[in-house]
Amino acid sequence: NRYIPLPRVILHGDISYSFTEEMRHGTVIGNIAKDLGIDANTLSLRKARIDTEGSDKRFCEINLRNGDLIVSERIDREGLCGDKASCVLKQELMLENPLELQRISLHVQDINDNSPQFDKNLIHIDISESASKGARFPIEEAHDADIGKNSVQSYNLQTNENFFLGVGTNSVELVLNKQLDRETLQEINLLLTALDGGSPQRSGTVVIHITVLDANDNVPVFSQAVYEASVPENSLLDTVVVTVSATDADTGPNGDITYNFDHVSDEHVSLFSLNHKTGEIKVMGSLDYETESSMELRVRAKDGPGLTSYCTVVIDITDVNDNPPAINLKSLSNPIPENVPPGTEVGIINVQDRDSETNGQVRCSIQQGVPFKLVPSIKNYYSLVTTGQLDRELVSDYNITITATDEGSPPLSSSKSVQLSVADINDNPPVFEEQSYSAYVSENNKPGSTLCSVNARDPDWRQNGTVVYSLLAGEVNGAPVSSYLSVNGDTGVIHAVRSFDYEQFRSFKIHVMARDNGSPPLSSNMTVSVWNCCFSTFWCSVSLSLVLS
Repeated sequence: NRYIPLPRVILHGDISYSFTEEMRHGTVIGNIAKDLGIDANTLSLRKARIDTEGSDKRFCEINLRNGDLIVSERIDREGLCGDKASCVLKQELMLENPLELQRISLHVQDINDNSPQFDKNLIHIDISESASKGARFPIEEAHDADIGKNSVQSYNLQTNENFFLGVGTNSVELVLNKQLDRETLQEINLLLTALDGGSPQRSGTVVIHITVLDANDNVPVFSQAVYEASVPENSLLDTVVVTVSATDADTGPNGDITYNFDHVSDEHVSLFSLNHKTGEIKVMGSLDYETESSMELRVRAKDGPGLTSYCTVVIDITDVNDNPPAINLKSLSNPIPENVPPGTEVGIINVQDRDSETNGQVRCSIQQGVPFKLVPSIKNYYSLVTTGQLDRELVSDYNITITATDEGSPPLSSSKSVQLSVADINDNPPVFEEQSYSAYVSENNKPGSTLCSVNARDPDWRQNGTVVYSLLAGEVNGAPVSSYLSVNGDTGVIHAVRSFDYEQFRSFKIHVMARDNGSPPLSSNMTVSVWNCCFSTFWCSVSLSLVLS
């Protein structure tokens, strides 16, 4: 592993690609290495990867061999962006060493892969025979999940003498061309076709079943065309959101009004209930601001005979602090050599909070008493860096707790533990246990007899702490010291190589070196005084002690 001080962070602007939805897996979107001027040969070394902010989905990935940006998951524009005119997926290209973040905007273009659809296969309309020529009757529009020219562009009505089709910007209406006579004609079935503008063109049909009624000359009228309301995302079930109200000037059954949702998706119907009699809309499901912050519901008011009118209810979901921050460990160097300088980056942390505004603002901290700190980097990224000198012999492992707390009220927090080990370097020489050693040998000793034992300790690990003993070169009475003594390299035991003659010498000194097996090795030396006695080693040591005292 390489260990360098905190790197300079490079942040660039967006790079955009435009392509159609539903492209096959592996389709090349573009060459991001070429477009950003990055050497493709460095992508693997720099751990290039594509991240999606706030989501586990990764719609594209990078080919580390040539820098191609390719489709990795099905991209359905309608599922991702609904009926929005622009569908942009935000991705991020992240590179390390140095840390670099490139923002990527993927513009997903619509294809004509959806046909116009009506909510029902059969539309029932009750029309009074008293309706005047030119009277207009709203029809539930067809819905096409596609956008632009691929959405619904036109309608065709089956040819008949009673009605023609009136199409406005946001409405489809049957227009009465000839006054009805219930006694002559009680029911009419017409085929309505909705066509999109795609190529090839797609269409959908619905049968309009018209029942001719006796006169009911007033339609329900809502008190407002648009109702607006807001509700917190943590609202309890049965919380009243808003009440819609319509009146009908008719009396009796002709003036009885019932309310229903009209052209509302199953997802929204599962979240809200509508009282058919009172028009009261309540919460009946779990709201989530992070999934959808605003909803538009259409409500139909229908009187007894069947005349209808419509209003729109716009409900804004307000955010509450219901998501704790998420801590993601993006990179970690482990183990860390104990000789890394302060300020060395050892990890990269990313923190995300799905809430908005202050609820999504996060503070990141680390527990006290460890030689590490978090340094803010770019956006929601932090670098984990050392703050002091490490020493494996004192602390060999660290359990670092990182805590992220948002600014909500009350605040939410989460923690993540990071395990780091300190790798040993050879920074301690062997140290002898005694300051000096003395050895006693009696005259005419046997070759190979033991004189004494030296011992040195090294706190380093494995080969860095393995001690090997050896005699330093020297002479005794003009002869190499190795011709008189030897030392066991593993144990430090000193042996006599030959018999000693008291008349030739009575004492001499040798130097023993203790060396570890590190790279480079470290060593220390110790002097051993050897005393030659004309009698036993016991009496020799006693006599020497008396003389020295």
